[in-house]
Amino acid sequence: MKKTIFVAVIVCFIATSYAFMRDETPKYENLKVLPKNTNKHELDSIMKHFSRALGVKCSHCHVRSTEGKKDFIFASDENKNKLIARSMFKMMNKLNKKYFKEDNEEHKNKGELTPTISCFSCHHGQEHPENTPPAPPDHKG
Repeated sequence: MKKTIFVAVIVCFIATSYAFMRDETPKYENLKVLPKNTNKHELDSIMKHFSRALGVKCSHCHVRSTEGKKDFIFASDENKNKLIARSMFKMMNKLNKKYFKEDNEEHKNKGELTPTISCFSCHHGQEHPENTPPAPPDHKG
């Protein structure tokens, strides 16, 4: 009888322990251009790059939850800017793969995620990249 109770207590303890264990690797939903196994550190780094490269905040591409002002529904595709960002990301990847393959392999071998061409290459911290060159400097000689 004591053995049965002891075994039952152990089984309950193990079952409870498994119930409270969390998978530390988040599984992100709706990743269409980023690898499905992108980890939190990589995703945060990529999103911060987007934010700085375009001079925008998260709400530029992501929609907020109707329940909370600060919560985002990151998997949602309701914001058209997210769809545009995906197409731009695909274009950037194609350019890097086609024209800068050796440079990208060098970065990859060093464990870096920095592509040769990035969002900043065109946007320079602006939501919309400039398509006209700046005026020439005024040279007074």
